Amino acid sequence: MLKKTGNLVILEGSMKKLGLLSLLLLWTALSFAQLKFTATASKTNVGVGEQFQVDFALNGGGERFIPPDFHGLDVLSGPNPSTSMTSINGVTSYNTTYSYILAADKEGTFQIDAAAIVSNGHTLTTNSLKIKVKGQAPQQQAQPTQQAQAAAPDDASKADAKDLSKQIFLKAEVDKTNVYVGQQVKVSYKIYTRVGILGGQPDKAPDLNGFYNQDVVNRNPNSTWKSETYKGLRYNVATIKQSILFPQHSGDLSIDPLGMTVVVRLQLPSRNVLDDFYGNVKDVKYQMKSQPIIIHAIALPQAGKPADFSGAVGSFSVYADVDKKELKANETLNYTLEITGTGNLNLMNAPKISPPVDFEKYDPKTTDHITVDSMGVSGSRQFSYLLIPRHQGDYMLNPINFTYFNPATKQYVTIPAKGFSIKVDKGDVTANVPAFNSTDQQEIKLLGTDIRYVKTSSAGLYKNGEGFYDSVLYYILLLLGPVLFGGALFYRRWNTQYNSDIVKVKSRLANKIAAKHLAAAQKELTAGNKSAFYEAIAKGLYGYLSDKLNIPIADLNRENIADKLKARSLEAALIKQLDDTIDLCEMARFAPVTGIAQQEVFDKAKNIINEIEDKI
Repeated sequence: MLKKTGNLVILEGSMKKLGLLSLLLLWTALSFAQLKFTATASKTNVGVGEQFQVDFALNGGGERFIPPDFHGLDVLSGPNPSTSMTSINGVTSYNTTYSYILAADKEGTFQIDAAAIVSNGHTLTTNSLKIKVKGQAPQQQAQPTQQAQAAAPDDASKADAKDLSKQIFLKAEVDKTNVYVGQQVKVSYKIYTRVGILGGQPDKAPDLNGFYNQDVVNRNPNSTWKSETYKGLRYNVATIKQSILFPQHSGDLSIDPLGMTVVVRLQLPSRNVLDDFYGNVKDVKYQMKSQPIIIHAIALPQAGKPADFSGAVGSFSVYADVDKKELKANETLNYTLEITGTGNLNLMNAPKISPPVDFEKYDPKTTDHITVDSMGVSGSRQFSYLLIPRHQGDYMLNPINFTYFNPATKQYVTIPAKGFSIKVDKGDVTANVPAFNSTDQQEIKLLGTDIRYVKTSSAGLYKNGEGFYDSVLYYILLLLGPVLFGGALFYRRWNTQYNSDIVKVKSRLANKIAAKHLAAAQKELTAGNKSAFYEAIAKGLYGYLSDKLNIPIADLNRENIADKLKARSLEAALIKQLDDTIDLCEMARFAPVTGIAQQEVFDKAKNIINEIEDKI
């Protein structure tokens, strides 16, 4: 509506709308500014294994919570969402919290990155946190838990605080107890209860000596309870942990107990009228653990075992492919072998391939797409081999036979992967030649050739007798040429003869190769990487013995090593010490080793190599 007063036109309707819009925008900005999404930790200085709680709190409603990266901290529980609503004098506030229970398995400073959440169409992020871990955790600690509370069954009787073993207990179950070496076994840890559980947490994870272990990651933070009847009594049952185990050697192997501490609520007899109305309860902390289980691991049969067996146990298929079938000499060719199925994929070694003699072959790159769930370990492992043909011609990449042991049929199964015809054209002689970078076997570099530029400046001019020509130095250098040529020819013949015996050359260089592996082991020892340390020690010993004793990789085993050393008249004590060290390294790669320090293992390996070097 327009009103005219003198020369002033007042836009009353427009002004009202503009004012209302301004107030709405101001209210929205203030509401958004008041939203806070923060991260807090119950402790920022903890010991190794000590549990602490981290909360991500929003003073409002939110959706699509994005958890942070915990960078090496173990997530014991979470995310555990909780909400609260408070109304004071007609003003209502709404809060949302996501909680985690964390712990660290080694000392150091760990960073917890920012979490994110969407609220009112805007993405909010928290602050980051730093947790310092030093020393060991105290023996007992009362940490907050966010596990789902389990109620007692309807038919549960009054529990006695002195004897809870029949009211609540842990039970370990396996899907099989008689397996072959390398065959997967699923173990489930279940909690059975006839009393109410207020909270609880697993204690130290069980030692699984003799097994390669892969834990099943539970995407659901809350336990799922169901009712079961066990020995005539009805219990509420939940699975708290599942693992997939692979026996590493034959014999009777023990799955050690899993311990757990819980707080239970007991219903006690009534003492008065108030107890009859409200109930008489008592909260009790209770420690329990599962019973050990013996797994009978059977060695793989030797009858019918192919020579190219790479240790695969399960059920698999194989697929082979190349990135090109025609290329020029000195160009790279990628040969891919993909093994898909169910079984010990993580323990599978790369199959051996035999390309044509004119092809250079390098160690394969391994890519895993493996899933670990309640059904077991499945997926695929891909091996990518880098090949470089050096000469023109038509070549054949022969079919690869992949062998695995099928526990269901108790037989070895060999399946072929198809072969490929490769056409190699003449390469460009002026092009740079690809060469392998020995320090990193995943990359290729080009060896370039420098070009000396033509000198464009004028040459110096001299008068006869004043220059270098016809001087004493000229004749000395003139005679020096044939002398140097003769010396070089003599050295070349001596060097050719000295290095003509490849076996002796490898034997002379064996100590240097071993020193490189031991240096890598020393680095992993300093970093505290146990598995990588023992793997480097094993590689150093095997590589040294292969070169020193001239044992091909395919025949490199402890029996052949012992025979070769005995033939060289080495003491039995030294041979036994070597065998024990190799056995310890192989076991330590897959299971914890106690009773010997890593530095002691390093010193033993170094002394063994020095003693063999002195006596051979």
